[in-house]
Amino acid sequence: MTNVYEVITDRIMEKLKEGVVPWQQPWNSTAGMPRNLLSQKPYRGVNVWVLASAGYSSPYWLTFRQAQEIGGHVRRGEHGSPVVFWKWLEKSEESQDSEETDSNTRRIPMARLYTVFNVQQCELPDRLQPFLQIDNALGADTHRQITACEQIIVSMPTRPAIQHGEARAYYQPLHDRVNMPERRLFPKAEHYYSVLFHELTHSTGHASRLDRATLRDLLAFGDTNYSKEELCAEMGAAYLCGVAGIANETVDNSAAYLQGWLSKLRNDKKLLVQAAAQAQKAADFILGKSLTRREETLD
Repeated sequence: MTNVYEVITDRIMEKLKEGVVPWQQPWNSTAGMPRNLLSQKPYRGVNVWVLASAGYSSPYWLTFRQAQEIGGHVRRGEHGSPVVFWKWLEKSEESQDSEETDSNTRRIPMARLYTVFNVQQCELPDRLQPFLQIDNALGADTHRQITACEQIIVSMPTRPAIQHGEARAYYQPLHDRVNMPERRLFPKAEHYYSVLFHELTHSTGHASRLDRATLRDLLAFGDTNYSKEELCAEMGAAYLCGVAGIANETVDNSAAYLQGWLSKLRNDKKLLVQAAAQAQKAADFILGKSLTRREETLD
């Protein structure tokens, strides 16, 4: 039986070995985040980083069957990318406390793997070509991007206090407060907002928000909870940078950084998928998105 966690983690580890940090490779802001061509629904959770790091400029993906359904096909020899689909199963449990047959329904998430192909790996009908064109000639609109960053921050529900005091960035759960260095101390505005998004992602774990165990039970550097919480914050910040259309300016692809994550992922095959799911929930919270019941946990 295919181990979903291993397949996805191994794919990400391949990128790390190549010197690519997938969660620091946000999608092209002019194209948008990776999404299914037919449904137009964006991919979520760890799927975002698997597809965004695949090296294609188009954000559109589809399955082998979907390509055929619209009159096209995947080119011979092309290799697809794995994505995780979570299906909720309803499991009934009979009560043992009574002679009566009472049953409680428990919802259990089951992970399945699907293979998708980028449209650049396919031959598709000519009628779709105008729809697939990506306008990369817009250029960066710094004012719009900074405005988008500010809008994300001011619109965050139950936002923690943000103070500019010490010359280091951190989130303090006890006082529910984010400390940031003065903006003038950062080399670029993008760097300031990248760091702030990181700390705000941490803050979503507070008991008054998502009550995330990896923040609540945080112990010491190197602890499993530290690794998962830090990865959650990195992915959450990268996601928000992509939404705002700014480059993630906190990129670290040093050998030590890459080897550190490779070691952790080898020892815990669930860390990546679970952290990505928590990062998605954190970003959704900051953006004020309401989740459907199906999207409550792992996506």
